[in-house]
Amino acid sequence: MSLFSLVMLTLSAIIGSGWLFGAGMATQIAGPAAIISWILGAVIIGLIALNYIELGTMFPTSGGMSQYAAFSHGPLLGFVAGWSNWLSLLTIIPIEAVAAVQYMSSWPWAWANWTRGFLRHGDITNEGLVIVFLFILAFTLLNFWSVKLLTRFTSFISIFKLAIPTLTILVLIGTGFESQNFGHAAGFMPSGTAAIFSATTAAGIIFSYNAFQTTINMGNEIAHPERNILWGIVIAFGISAVIYTLLQVAFIGAVPASALQHGWQGVNFESPFADLAILLNLGWLSTLLYLDAFVSPFGTGVSFVATTSRALAAMTGSKHMPTKLGEVNRKYQTPRRAMVVNMLLGIVLVAGFRNWSALSNVISTSTLIAYLTGPVTVTALRRQAPQFSRPFRLAGLRWWAPLAYVLASLAIYWAKWPTTIEVFGVIALGLIFYVYYEVRRPAGWQALQASLRGSRWLLLEMIWLTVMSLIGSHEFGGTGWVAYPLDFVLVVIGSLVCYYLGVRDAYRSESFEIAVGLNKRVNED
Repeated sequence: MSLFSLVMLTLSAIIGSGWLFGAGMATQIAGPAAIISWILGAVIIGLIALNYIELGTMFPTSGGMSQYAAFSHGPLLGFVAGWSNWLSLLTIIPIEAVAAVQYMSSWPWAWANWTRGFLRHGDITNEGLVIVFLFILAFTLLNFWSVKLLTRFTSFISIFKLAIPTLTILVLIGTGFESQNFGHAAGFMPSGTAAIFSATTAAGIIFSYNAFQTTINMGNEIAHPERNILWGIVIAFGISAVIYTLLQVAFIGAVPASALQHGWQGVNFESPFADLAILLNLGWLSTLLYLDAFVSPFGTGVSFVATTSRALAAMTGSKHMPTKLGEVNRKYQTPRRAMVVNMLLGIVLVAGFRNWSALSNVISTSTLIAYLTGPVTVTALRRQAPQFSRPFRLAGLRWWAPLAYVLASLAIYWAKWPTTIEVFGVIALGLIFYVYYEVRRPAGWQALQASLRGSRWLLLEMIWLTVMSLIGSHEFGGTGWVAYPLDFVLVVIGSLVCYYLGVRDAYRSESFEIAVGLNKRVNED
């Protein structure tokens, strides 16, 4: 896969349903200050991505995000990180299908009356679920026959996905842009500073930026991974951050004054940009937006079928999941069994979570838990294996790694109670698989005890964040025992303790030998 194809694939993954819903939801929560939320989200995910770029260029392998933690801290931490990451990726497939169907349900044309029944009270109906299932099937089939077909499709669709948001920005800013909207009612921050942080996770901003890992997970399918992983992420992520931020600016400035009678919380569009275009008598733009609401989620869904199947296949390498899921079709070089399993589980997920908002919050939280392992792993490997080849070496890692870790911890806290405990519970279910396969191996109990030491810091982190979510400030769903912003201070202190404990608890397991072998490929290149 060339650098151009890689950038197009990553852009196709990042510019998905997030731009269709994120700006509207963020504005409801934080008002014009939602612009800061998008910038903050880009900073958080950008710092995390820098840690993973070093790891990705060191170990160019498919599904790498599911393996790195095991290299430094043993198979248990690797499994938890891989499980969390896979859960977040798995949920993206149905959320993109839900986004497309949700926009379809509000098509304004007379011939589209048959779509009206797809959505009721904000949730996908049983009738709409059938269409969602067909979308998920289509996403899967486009990945079933080789990476070459996938790259041709995404390279084409990514151009369209970039053009429509860019055109939307230009048209909304150029027609009726109201600069006074940025100080409307209670001012730039009508809901206070806490809402800026809340919107970062609750409005799907973290979810929108999450797809940078598409590049990491393609691994050895990338031409010259030691160079192209870095530039693929930098170019795609940079373009996406600019587009998302400008879309938020354009949305705020284009809302008519008549729609702000009840403040920003009263701006409740089912299809934010399309509804806004209709209010501004831009019928041609609303038609394009409804079309893009079909195309953008489709492109992201297709891209994430590739990413998710490779993440699940990579998890089988530790022998704690059925190994048949990791088998790659010889002719098409795709993990077909993993794709089918993900498709079926995606159908189950969407049957339980029937709206975009609920799914995006689950994705953001589980993703961030997986991301906590990145800064710890990259720092630990600097100490464990200074001799490893590092095509990209993050300067100032001693500062950037703990900062990325703390910001990820805060973003998990911003997801609010009870989302945190619900996601932690689902992640804990994965441990059943791990223990089942581990104790069946020779000396399984002894190995389990050793790997527990390498994983205790993440367990403590999740317990700490659960406690803080429960007793934290009302602004973030807590009981209010700890007021805002003191709750932030306590989250940061506890998270830093867990970070440095994690760096100290790194040890050499069998997984480290896999890392040695992968890194030798970099030397050979």
